[in-house]
Parts: sequence; C-alpha cells; structure tokens
Amino acid sequence: MFNHTRVTQFILRGFSDIPEWRLVVILFFSLVYAFALLGNISVIIAVVRDSRLHSPMYFFLKNLCFVDLSYTSVTIPKALETTLQGTGVISYFECVTQFYMFFTLATTECFLLTAMAYDWCMAIYRPLLYGAIMSQRLCCALVVLAWVGGALYAAFLALNTFSLPFCGPNVVEHFFCDIPPLMRLSCADFHSSEEMVFAVGSCVIMSSFALKVLSYICIISTLLRMPSVDGRWKAFSTCSSHLTTVLLFYTSASFTYLRSASQYSPTQGRLASIFYSILTPSLNPVIYCLRNRDMKVALHRLYCQRKF
Repeated sequence: MFNHTRVTQFILRGFSDIPEWRLVVILFFSLVYAFALLGNISVIIAVVRDSRLHSPMYFFLKNLCFVDLSYTSVTIPKALETTLQGTGVISYFECVTQFYMFFTLATTECFLLTAMAYDWCMAIYRPLLYGAIMSQRLCCALVVLAWVGGALYAAFLALNTFSLPFCGPNVVEHFFCDIPPLMRLSCADFHSSEEMVFAVGSCVIMSSFALKVLSYICIISTLLRMPSVDGRWKAFSTCSSHLTTVLLFYTSASFTYLRSASQYSPTQGRLASIFYSILTPSLNPVIYCLRNRDMKVALHRLYCQRKF
C-alpha cells in the first residue's frame, strides 16, 4: 500500500474557507464539543453510579455515549486547529489513523443502535420474558460484536481507500480524512474501489438498518394492539428518542456515502458530515434524557448531591 504512494502528507481545509467566519465557526464548534463532552460523560457517570439504571437499556446507552465521546474527539480537535490556521497539515499515517478510528466508531455506533432497537423490541414485544432474554451475557456479547464489526468494516474501508495511489494533489476538501474527498485525490481510476465500498456497505450497513426497521415494525404492531391509549403513548415515547437518533444518523450519513465521489460537493459534504459526526453525537444525551424521568433524576442526583 505504501510503496505506491508518493504523497506523504495531506492538507485539510477545516470547517470553513471564509476568513471572516473563522472565529465564529471556532467558537461555535468549541461550544458544541464542550457540550458533547459534558453531556456524554455525565450520562456515563450517572448510569454507573445509580443502581436503578443498571439495566440493559442504560447499559447500551452508556456504551453509546462512550462511542459518541470518542467519535467527536477523533475529528473536532484537529478540525478546530485546522480552521484556526486556515489550512492544516496531516501526515499520511495520521490521516490513515484518523480515517480508521472514525469509521470504527461510526460503524460501532450503527451496530449499537441496532442492538438498542432489539432491546426496545424485546421490552415491548416480550415484556414477561425480557429479563431472561436480555441477560447481561447477551448484552455484553452484542456490544463486543458491535466493536469487532466496526473495527473489521473500518479496516476494509481503510485498505480499499488507501490502496489507491496518491501522487498529485493533496488538498482534502473536508475537515477530516473521509472517503469521497480522498478518492477524488487519487491519480488512478477510483470507480472500482468505490463500487466495492457500495457493495460491501450495502451488505453491512443496510442489513443493520433492515434489522432496525424490523424491530420497529414489531414494536408498532405491538403498540397498536394495546387496549390502553395511555399505555400505548407511554411505550412509544420511551423509544421515540432512539428513533430520532436513528433518523438523524442515517439521513445525514446516506446523503454523503450513497453518492458517487465524482459528484462530491465540498460544501454539501462538510455540512452533511457535521450533522452525523458532530451534531448527532452531541445531541444524543439530550435526546435520550429529555423524556426519561429516571435519567433526569440520576443527573439531578449527580449535580445536586446536597439536596439528596
């Protein structure tokens, strides 16, 4: 892979190319990053400390927050530094590392959301057998499977992308090392590599999405059979936060990766990436805590210990 590569470093563009907007952009994303760190760390600590939250639902939420915490830390600090300087130099090895870590975490989040959908499905569809089905062993196995699957899929993407020769332009029109802008820099035909990404991605990511859809079909069909309207609404409100996260994540990610790299627009690509790689992980703690009374109480205990 490295023998065919002449480029030893890449140049990242950062969040914005407009100098007048640079300070505003840096302040905004610094606040977003601080909010993401505070929110995700708070949820993790609250779940660990509160014994009432030691259930499969909060176990998956704790792992999701850890992934989101790492997810934003892979891209935002380097992007802020790049935006502050105007352009940022990143070595070839650092680019490969950032690329691999980003897609490992992104794919792991995708698989964790599938595990959470299955958990919700079992809680609503099989409430009497829920405790026996969603054992601690199964929950740990699903989390490990999500991490292993994410690491393997990211390894495939890294090998497929960086096996292309880079021998000319090295300016990445993005704030991190991503697939479409990197493929556009290749001095060889990248369409076969792109088709490989579409083929494998369709099998891996879309199968995960299909499992989510099946889980929600099962959930909705169960809710429609509930005689009590109040019980139906209460059950749906508990899983609406997960559905919101899934829609935000898949909508913005699909806009980026379901198009050909030759049709890649730097401005649109950055905006879409901001949604699924920064805003969604930052808003997840708010989305999951907004309608969850137990989570609100746990966070209140965390920050207002004297009252308790």
